[in-house]
Amino acid sequence: MKRDIIKIDEELCDGCGLCVPNCHEGALKIINGKAKLVSEVLCDGLGACLGHCPQGAITIESRDAEPFDETVVTMKEEYSHSHSHSEFKDQPSELRHWPVQLHLINPNAAFLKEADLLLAADCVAFASGNFHSKYLKGRSLAIACPKLDQGTNIYIEKLTTMIDHSRINTITVMMMEVPCCGGLLHMVKTALERASRKVPVKKIIISLSGQVLQEEWM
Repeated sequence: MKRDIIKIDEELCDGCGLCVPNCHEGALKIINGKAKLVSEVLCDGLGACLGHCPQGAITIESRDAEPFDETVVTMKEEYSHSHSHSEFKDQPSELRHWPVQLHLINPNAAFLKEADLLLAADCVAFASGNFHSKYLKGRSLAIACPKLDQGTNIYIEKLTTMIDHSRINTITVMMMEVPCCGGLLHMVKTALERASRKVPVKKIIISLSGQVLQEEWM
């Protein structure tokens, strides 16, 4: 079909790129130093980009071209929006020590001395997208699964030692919303009953989709 569509004079175009962000349909790109019409179906022919070309390299012509398809434009915008949210910059790890599994941790380790302890269920870090930046930063980490781990009485002994001998400052218990995770908080409460010191305990419950359902000091 014959319709109005933009035309780019490559001899005049200096590749400044000012036209690209002003084409809201995304029909223009800079390729090899020149502005290019990448798809006829994305160009509505209205020429919103014309006034942003300092070289006057863009004009409107009437010629045979594929019809403008607003559906394709919408799909492209939706993809770009979802894709931009799925891309994350590399985030630095806030982990300051190793190991982290509670069975392997020495309760008298130097990294526990007067530390703020984050005791997290194994699944929490996978559900919480900001686990490192918001919760782990500045804390020493121990992970455990009260459902699958064997010998959780050893965990209670270790937590008691951390409270009394390593003199940890606080304990933050992060759990998933599933009932079995409640065993993690029970272990901390039991350790506090046995310990000679008392430390503040914060409970955080994470949903399966990563939302914070509950956050409170006990």
